[in-house]
Amino acid sequence: MKCTNKAFLFLTSLGCILLLFTGCMSEQYSFVFNRNMASGSYTMVNVAEVNATLSGYTESICVDYGEYKQSDSYILAEAGGFFDITGQEVIYGKNLYQTMNPASLTKVMTALVALKYGNLSDTVVVTENAMVKESGAQTAGFKVGDIMSLEQAINIMMVCSANDAALTVAEHVGGSIGDFVNLMNMEAQRIGATGTHFTNPHGLTDEEHKTTPYDMYLIFNEALKNDTFKAIINQVAYTTQYSDAAGNLKDFSSDSTNLFFKGTYETPSDIMVLGGKTGTTNAAGSCLMIYAKDSNNHYYISVVMNAPDRETVYKDTVSLLALR
Repeated sequence: MKCTNKAFLFLTSLGCILLLFTGCMSEQYSFVFNRNMASGSYTMVNVAEVNATLSGYTESICVDYGEYKQSDSYILAEAGGFFDITGQEVIYGKNLYQTMNPASLTKVMTALVALKYGNLSDTVVVTENAMVKESGAQTAGFKVGDIMSLEQAINIMMVCSANDAALTVAEHVGGSIGDFVNLMNMEAQRIGATGTHFTNPHGLTDEEHKTTPYDMYLIFNEALKNDTFKAIINQVAYTTQYSDAAGNLKDFSSDSTNLFFKGTYETPSDIMVLGGKTGTTNAAGSCLMIYAKDSNNHYYISVVMNAPDRETVYKDTVSLLALR
């Protein structure tokens, strides 16, 4: 189960090009040709380019060799996974490669792209495009013309899970929301999240907006390489001031949507939650990704998707953390 390049080197020596971005040996993730997921067409893969891209990559991720715990009894949610980042091992998986709607787990990729391509000190102006019209959708209550920094918008998006903040971030960094979504999909492909297709930066329901638990692990793992991202998701609450269109100051304060920070749910005694992301829609159910460490400074990622309710998604997460 350890993450090494041995399997990759062995298989490439046989002339078989395996995309070990996911490490899965299934048809979806192993190709002799590069498959266009949208059109179903295939093109020849340049072996040298693949080797150059993947060299060293699988040393930094948990590759699935199918040796992990798979019993459905560990979690009630439709899908999930538990990953030992320090030991680079897949500990548990349930429907790891099943495509499903990720709800606001999407915002992890939004933050990843914004931190990579944006400037945190930029001044951001809220436009009509950020006005969320879906009933019940979480928002920060932005108004057209509100002014803040990109750093503030990203913090509000991640801590409060505000959909209007996600749209504001996307439009500013990408120039348009559509162009930003293209960047999200480009980044997903770059890190090997080949079962993923984003259509928006917030995760509100769209049947074409989909990913897999393993891909969400890849995306979260990549985002955690950024210290600013880790600091943002580690916040119990976020308080700031920004301006309206007339220059008047507006106060904003929100607790994190991560209920482990509130003590509503308890982890195993030697596990500390360092951050994460929640997500809930009717289509996606309750979703939760957690970044945690144990008393030996061993780090983990848990992913739970499409749980029937909030109680279950947290209990499932505790069950996964107990598997270390």
